[in-house]
Amino acid sequence: MTTRRKRHLAAAILVSGALTMTAACSSGHTNSDGSKPSAGGSSSASASAPAAPVATSISVGTADDSNGPALAPEGSKAGGTVTMIDRDDFSHLDPGRIYMNYNSTVSLLFTRQLTGYKKTPDGTKLVGDLATDTGTTSDGGKTWTFTLKDGLKWEDGSAITSDDIKYSIERLYAPFIQEGPKYIQQWLSGNEYQKVYEGPYKGKSLGAVETPDKKTVVFKFKEAHPDANFTLAMTGYGVVPKAHDTKEAYDKKPFSSGPYKISSHITDKSLDLERNPNWDPKTDPIRNAFPDKWHMQFGVQAEESTNRFIADNGTDKTTMTFHNGVEPTKITEVLGNASLKPRLLQGLTPYVDYYYINNTRISDVNVRKALITAFPLQQIRLAEGGPTAGDFATTMMSPTVLGYEQFDVYGKLQKPEGDPEAAKKLLEQAGKTGQTIVYAYNNTPTQQKVTEVIRQALEKAGFKFVSKPLDPKNYYDQTGKLNNSYDVYWGGWGADWPTGQTALQPVWDGRQIGDLASNYAHFADKAIDKAMDDAAKIADAAEQGKAWAAIDKQINEQAASIPYIYDKYLGLYGSGLGGVEFDPLSGEQSPLNVFIK
Repeated sequence: MTTRRKRHLAAAILVSGALTMTAACSSGHTNSDGSKPSAGGSSSASASAPAAPVATSISVGTADDSNGPALAPEGSKAGGTVTMIDRDDFSHLDPGRIYMNYNSTVSLLFTRQLTGYKKTPDGTKLVGDLATDTGTTSDGGKTWTFTLKDGLKWEDGSAITSDDIKYSIERLYAPFIQEGPKYIQQWLSGNEYQKVYEGPYKGKSLGAVETPDKKTVVFKFKEAHPDANFTLAMTGYGVVPKAHDTKEAYDKKPFSSGPYKISSHITDKSLDLERNPNWDPKTDPIRNAFPDKWHMQFGVQAEESTNRFIADNGTDKTTMTFHNGVEPTKITEVLGNASLKPRLLQGLTPYVDYYYINNTRISDVNVRKALITAFPLQQIRLAEGGPTAGDFATTMMSPTVLGYEQFDVYGKLQKPEGDPEAAKKLLEQAGKTGQTIVYAYNNTPTQQKVTEVIRQALEKAGFKFVSKPLDPKNYYDQTGKLNNSYDVYWGGWGADWPTGQTALQPVWDGRQIGDLASNYAHFADKAIDKAMDDAAKIADAAEQGKAWAAIDKQINEQAASIPYIYDKYLGLYGSGLGGVEFDPLSGEQSPLNVFIK
């Protein structure tokens, strides 16, 4: 995430009014328990080539498209309590600290943004959420103006105003806001924006965001950003009221601008939502709110949730999950059971799964190459269930990204099981035989199995292996530390929009290294940083795509980390629910149209 973000591709998007893509999405993927759905059994290298993109139409909607209420699915009705079961409590609820898909999913129920995505029979549209439309710019994207809708209210009945929008941006500069997206802040104030402005808590205002009246907010960026209206659809730019901002404590119980408000939150156990009577569906084109209440339970592993959905008894009939996929050992059973098909959700997510190599600790490129060569992709995928988890990845960009090109620098498609002898030679050449690798992993049953698979492969290749189990709830917080004590750790990333810039630059830009920054591998190459800046300036979409594909290959040639799979999702829900959909933007089950039959 740099200050030089002239996404001319997005300018073409706005001119044409439409974009074909698979899954513009928030970054930071959370299927780290290995419960990614898979078919089971072995897979040959020839069957493991990256999958071709499956296009989804995304267009920029009109002011009329931005009007509520949201489209209602057939047979929908109001009433009742829907239960949601998942492995983990949400790590963040403060919108400014949200950059992971499962946090974003729940946030949609009680936090709104200026813009958002509306599903229609013709595809997905970017529309005004709090705003009357997707915003206007008269200077190519350097200045953006948004007008708020009438009738917008907080949960206490007070009006949502442009001052709230401005304040919500200002508080992102506060030192305790570290985890969320940084695009808007950097575009307004530069790469080191928190040194330029310290936030609103000492009475200072941010001049780059103006509020000429209670309904109008104006963003004045240092450079043109024609896609800022897409950026503002991210949950990280959700609205927060000054009168109810409890700073760090806001992360536990945010104040609602959406259809539900939090009635109870017992950390790591449950989250309960009830209707927000001051939410007006006429203002909201995105969210339906059919259930009276939501009851969310945590600590439910994928095996338990899968068994419960298969059995479909009692209240489990009105139960869904946002995140848990079908447990790997149950995949064959689930896919072979015709009675489960009506409530089986499948789809290609926007994520690439990696095993990040900590380049600070593993600075020798030949050691990194040895790790890639030895890494047992096939055995890992088998431990997680098989090919339905995803196709083996050999690039850092997903096939869903414009400009994607298939290549295989290390021959992983030919030997996805790893090549210990070739890895040994690389270690010998580097004089690093016996190199210790500290591997951090989510302490879940599936990942315990995966860890043993990795141990065996790396020890065969001449490494010394040390494993470090981490609490799944805080996994990213631990691996995201600049001075973490781990050499290799799993992670995933999805483009915020389907461009190489949002797929590559946040993750592999050397200027994005720091505590909880997005460059988890601590990879730094100044020539590649410059190539990224240059690619972002290319106006022609096809040429820009080629530039990003070339950068992707350069990153791989530097052995920055280990691509694993292009991720897929397979999940179930209870038979008593309707309107449950797979959301390709998040790679999860969506709650926005759910109702009790």
